[in-house]
Amino acid sequence: MFAFATSLLVALALDGAAIAYGRKREVGRLLTWGEAMAAAVFVFIVGMLWYGVIPHQWITLADTEWKWRPDRIVAGPGEIVTKLPFTVTYVVLRDFVTLGLYGAGLTLHVFHWVHWQNRAKTKAAIVPTTAYGRPLARKG
Repeated sequence: MFAFATSLLVALALDGAAIAYGRKREVGRLLTWGEAMAAAVFVFIVGMLWYGVIPHQWITLADTEWKWRPDRIVAGPGEIVTKLPFTVTYVVLRDFVTLGLYGAGLTLHVFHWVHWQNRAKTKAAIVPTTAYGRPLARKG
């Protein structure tokens, strides 16, 4: 449990650091060779965490500590799952959670791309208009 929670918290902290750095860095500033290598290593580590370490730690946690085996059938609240026309085992549930972890990693991956590309865009100021939709004229 500790390994899964730690890897998840470290990945989320690194995602937060990427967002903070994206807000701080000036738009249009050229990258040095060292900055490019540091960014490449950072992206590799975050990708390795989201697509390798976190799912592995989840599967290990579910299999060893929680003993989610193929012979254990999920009953669910009020035995809703047992009335389905197919069998849901704990291994199936474990794999769906794993799929959700991959989906969360992919969603954050795309979010970081969009955030980095759109950091130069600012929100347009709302121009006051008349009742006819034209911009207000300057007085004087």
